[in-house]
Formats: sequence, C-alpha cells, structure tokens
Amino acid sequence: RSCEFEQMEMEFFCEPGTDDHWMDYWVQQRMSWWQKYANDKTKFKLRPHAPDELAHYAKGCFDIEYEYPWGYGELEGIANRTNYDLTKHTQHSGQKLDYFDPESQKRYVPYVIEPAAGATRGVLVYLLDAYTEEELETPRGDKEIRVVLKLHPELAPIKVAVFPLTKKDGMPELARKVVGEFFARGITAKYDEQHAIGKRYRRHDEIGTPWGLTVDHQSLEDGTLTIRDRDTMLQRRIPIDSAVSEIEALLRAGH
Repeated sequence: RSCEFEQMEMEFFCEPGTDDHWMDYWVQQRMSWWQKYANDKTKFKLRPHAPDELAHYAKGCFDIEYEYPWGYGELEGIANRTNYDLTKHTQHSGQKLDYFDPESQKRYVPYVIEPAAGATRGVLVYLLDAYTEEELETPRGDKEIRVVLKLHPELAPIKVAVFPLTKKDGMPELARKVVGEFFARGITAKYDEQHAIGKRYRRHDEIGTPWGLTVDHQSLEDGTLTIRDRDTMLQRRIPIDSAVSEIEALLRAGH
C-alpha cells in the first residue's frame, strides 16, 4: 500500500444536517484549486459516484477526474463519510468522541467530509498540462520547435533566471548581485552564464522558469536590464533596482 504515502488527505468535521452544505463547499473548493494552477481548465470534470459504487459508510462521493492522454481518470475523491469513523473509534476504544457545541447547546458525533488527492498524480497532471511544443520561425526563415514547460509561476521550481550577456566587463558580478537580492527576499533564482543567451533562454523554457533577466552592456550604463516572459517571449527593459519588486508583483498576480 505504498500509494497511501502519496496521498493528501483532510478530514473536515461538521454538524450532522450541515453535511450536504459542506460536501458541496469542498467539492467546489477542491475543483477550483486544481483548475487555478492549470492552463487548460476544461480537462477537469466532476463525476458523482453511482449508488452501487459508494462505500457502505458513505452518504455521497465525487471524483475529480482529469483527461490524461489515455482518457479520464481519478485525481481526487471527496467523500461524505457520515459519523462512521468516530463511531467505530468509540466502539473499539471505549472513548467517547462526541462534541458539545456551546452555541447551539447540542451534543453530537460529527460527520466527516474527506477530500483525498493523489500527490504524484497531481504532479503528473501539471506536467502534462504544462508541456508544450511550439513551432517557431528563425530569422533565416527556418522552422524550429521550442519546448516549453508552462508551469504556473507558483509551481515553477525556479522563479527567475539571471543571465550576464557575457562573462566579462562586470556583467557576471552585477548578475550575481541581482540573484542575491532575490534570495534575500525568499525568491528562488538561478544564475546562468553558460552558452549563448538564446540557448540559456531555451534551457529555462524547458524547465518552466517563468522569467529571465539579462544583464548586458546597457545595464552598466543606465542601470536597467531586460526581462523576458517565458510564455510570450516578449522582452522589455526595467530598472535593476526594481527587478525584485517586479517579479514579486508578477508572482502575486499569478502570471
């Protein structure tokens, strides 16, 4: 049962009679959570369990399914387990597990709404969602394929890459200083000086780094650098002093 160690589970306790409301709440919350970080939100769907599928203790259950390359499959289940778990614990332990609500002056055995998601399935889903191959035209008119991992910025392991255009003229030192400022603010950054700048862009496209910052000759003159967006490949110049706050704003905006 090694899969049990890859589960993300939560038990939400509620008053009997309010369980239908909380079941609806958690079904919608969990669906929204998965869709929030996905590029293609249409590949998620809810599937209610038929009566003959339900576990004997369950009042109701929904699966959040994802359209994998081989078809729809389960990603997360949300079940109304009623008071089965606490009742069984009481029977076998002899310890009462009811709850007294001081506001309603009621005593009851709570019902449980349990969302249970596959952790590794979630990783697979977001990798499938993010992996993209785009056909681009080179300046010479040739066609090439750009592989890009369009991970949501919150999921990207590296948030920003910083490139010195060359390994001389003080550019590496300035680029490393910028990287240090990102780490000081808790943002994972990567210093990269190997190969031509175009290859560095492609390398970070492939691992999902949302933004690339390039320190060049103009940076030494006017204190600006180039910021490049992974998905659009558009570039613009911003002040070096505002680079960290710019990325922080983009992260807050989710793009």
